[in-house]
Amino acid sequence: MNHATSRRTVLGALIAGAALSVAPAPPGSSRPPGAAPDPAPAVGSRSGTVRRLLLGTYTSAEGGGRGIGTASYDATTGAISAGPVITGVDNPSYLAMHPSGTTVYAVDEQDRGGVTAVALSADGTHRVLGTRGTGGAGPTHLSVHPTGRWLLTANYTSGSVAVHPIGDDGSLGERTDLVAHTAPPPGPGQDGPHAHQIVTTPDGGHVLAVDLGNDSVYTYRLDGERGTLAQVSYAALRPGAGPRHLAFHPGGRHAYLACEVDNTAVVCGYDPATGTLSPGAPQSTGTGAGTSYPAQFLVTGDGRFAYLANRGHNSLTRYAVEDDGAALRLLGTVPVGGDFPRQIAFSPDGGLLFAANQKSSTVTVFRVGGKDGKLIRTGGAFPAPVAVCVLPYPGTGPSRD
Repeated sequence: MNHATSRRTVLGALIAGAALSVAPAPPGSSRPPGAAPDPAPAVGSRSGTVRRLLLGTYTSAEGGGRGIGTASYDATTGAISAGPVITGVDNPSYLAMHPSGTTVYAVDEQDRGGVTAVALSADGTHRVLGTRGTGGAGPTHLSVHPTGRWLLTANYTSGSVAVHPIGDDGSLGERTDLVAHTAPPPGPGQDGPHAHQIVTTPDGGHVLAVDLGNDSVYTYRLDGERGTLAQVSYAALRPGAGPRHLAFHPGGRHAYLACEVDNTAVVCGYDPATGTLSPGAPQSTGTGAGTSYPAQFLVTGDGRFAYLANRGHNSLTRYAVEDDGAALRLLGTVPVGGDFPRQIAFSPDGGLLFAANQKSSTVTVFRVGGKDGKLIRTGGAFPAPVAVCVLPYPGTGPSRD
């Protein structure tokens, strides 16, 4: 399969979903125009703290959204209530929060790629700060450096990574670097490099870029003054693996890699001193024969369990983490309750797991078991148009009695 082509063509074939809409203020309300409405009380909940969600989508897809969706959820029940849409952002398919919690960044996943900064406010009057070009096509992932000074972006279609400076107000400056993945050559069935993720390592010393097209993970050093990337090394996966996303164990010495094309999970060792990533042997996703296009790993804050979203199998795999992060033991899978779970995320306290289900245009929510790591559905699916990213963040809303 040519994954660059399939990524572009799949947008036109997505299932239509219900759009989030801006609810009008009730008569006599002092709520500013466009502000998020008070979320409805959670069904079956006597009380709970209401927290915030942001939702990524494809605005160009049939049934897609109109921008970045906003919502609230009950931290006790997991019940989600819709809010208004932040318009003025095209194809915001991935979102990342600034460490301050006051600005969110979105990729503009299109041929002329961009990244957009949005200032967030407690009253829901969010404001688009502007867009900068990434210098590449099809940006699909971004992350904020822990210092809060740099935005890192992976351009999928063109196989490159970009750096932008972040101002004191959260706005983005002109790009300071663009690095193309020119070697090694593409893997079997690939037409070139396809950078799918870029993240800073837990120690802060290196930046890793996962490239599906080249079956590689690149290690860079970021110059904290100039905003430039210098390649240190790259780790080669077996040909045809198609690495997509990785997640670190909290110990910082191991990472877990989801390989989209060959339907495997790989435990990698990481050396903070050198930045070297050392992939281990591929292992099962628990989804049976064929490929289920595994999308993303999450690791619990205590490092005891890891979860993998499987899009073709429409499931979440649960692993026990052993040997201080050096091993994963397959425990089983649970149905995700939607179609094509593109991305998963924990609530800030780690008690809930949210799944963005692209083809069913839904978000499903699970309670995370503290002792055994089991995932338990909390209720019905929440409709969100072409849901491809869900970002819970610590902002709170009013408490409900």
